[in-house]
This record gives sequence, C-alpha cells and structure tokens, in this order.
Amino acid sequence: MIDINLKAVRPVKLTPESRFRFRCHPGVPCFTACCGKTTIMLGPYDVIRLKERLGITSTEFLELYTRREEDVKSGFPMVIIDMPRYGGRCPFVRDVVGCLVYSDRPATCRYYPVGQGTLITEEGLDEFYFLVKEEHCKGFLEETEWTVASWKEDQGADYYDEMNKEWKAMLLRRGKAGMPELENRVKEFFYLAMYDLDRFRRFVFQSGFLKRFQVDDDTQQRIYEDDLELLNFAYDYLKMVLGIKKTLTVQAEQTGQKIQPDSPPAL
Repeated sequence: MIDINLKAVRPVKLTPESRFRFRCHPGVPCFTACCGKTTIMLGPYDVIRLKERLGITSTEFLELYTRREEDVKSGFPMVIIDMPRYGGRCPFVRDVVGCLVYSDRPATCRYYPVGQGTLITEEGLDEFYFLVKEEHCKGFLEETEWTVASWKEDQGADYYDEMNKEWKAMLLRRGKAGMPELENRVKEFFYLAMYDLDRFRRFVFQSGFLKRFQVDDDTQQRIYEDDLELLNFAYDYLKMVLGIKKTLTVQAEQTGQKIQPDSPPAL
C-alpha cells in the first residue's frame, strides 16, 4: 500500500491483460527518484522479509525503520517506512547502486508503477489496477512491454499478495461504515500479531496462552520455528479476537468464558 500522488494516477481501470511500456534501471536519469518523499505502508509479510534480510528481530526493525499510524477507516495500526527520519529518502536506497534490499523489497515497490486497488465483496477480495505516471519518471519511455499480469510475475508480487491477503481483508472489513470503535488493547494486539512476530511468539509461548487454547504439539513446533507458520497462526487468532470466525478451540476448563486477548507482553 502506498500514499499516491493522485495527479499521477491515470484514471483508467486496468485488467491483468492490460499492456504498458516500462523499465527501470541505473541508466534512466530518474533512477531511485521514486524512492523518496512518499509513504510506503508495510504488510506483515513485508516486515518478515525485511527483518530477515537485515538479520534483526521484528521489534528492532520496527523501532529502527518504521513509524506507526492509525488507519483512518479501519482504526487498525499501520506501519510505515519512516522516510523523514532518514532525510526524506528510503533508508535502504543509495543513489548509484539503488535498492540495498531489492530481492526482499516490499510489495508496493514491486508493483510500481502499477497501482493496486482492493475492494471486499461477498466473494472475497476484488482487486483492480491502474498506472502511476509521475512527471519525473522516464521509465515509461523505455521499449520493454508488459501486461499487468506479466509485470506482477516478473516482480514477484503475487506471493506477497497471497501472504498479505488476510491482513488486507481485515483492514477492509473493519473499514466498512458503521463498525464500532476498536478498543485500544485490540489495536495493540493487532500491531503485535501482524507486525512484531518475534514478540508475538514470546506471547504465545511465555504467557498463559497455551493453557487457554488447544494447540497441538505439531502446530506448536511449526510456529516456534517458522515465521510464516506463525503469521498464519496470528491471522487465525485475530479472526477469533475480532469475532470474524472461530478458529481456535478453548481448553475444556475455559469453556463458557468470554475470549479476550491478554495484554501484549512487555518488550
């Protein structure tokens, strides 16, 4: 997700088969110009890839490189690459060599110059696309031609979409008119489970979580060792907390009690 200059948006709805010409490389005069003075929101999978690339914990990554804002429509906390802290530029970009984390760059960077819009329907997520043509961008003068689908495949965006899909659906569902205001502790828990997975793992294994919910030994092993397994587990738990779907089974002695999220663990 990205805060887009609306003047640069071409008001034509694109399909996966829509064609356009574009190529970005060190030879274009605007190289890396799009990597500053913008707002790049990170999904859960973006955070996983970046913190693993940098060899730090999710907590460290969030503290060093992001700021937190509240989504106006859903009320959920969002994390954004904190460019103002780094002089208005992405902290992972250099003028000559470009992106230092290119193979692990966020979904928004992979899509550019394609913009992505998403609606939630009874059938699920409905996605559409559009072009973002900023005045400084010379990549559109290149001869390489793409369809939206071939661009997504080339940039590896499809897998990011799949991994962030549940997160996006929660935001859109909560963004509907008439939804009650979120409690602060639910907001804190959303931030913990979606973005700070290393701390969420400690919560699962070091609090009374496993005494409250039935989590089999195989699942415990997988979420202890694998961030992607833990992310999917976090999606399930949040669905239960938000009343979307019953995804976890309460221990027998807890049956009948109202399920409330525990307080997130201290750092």
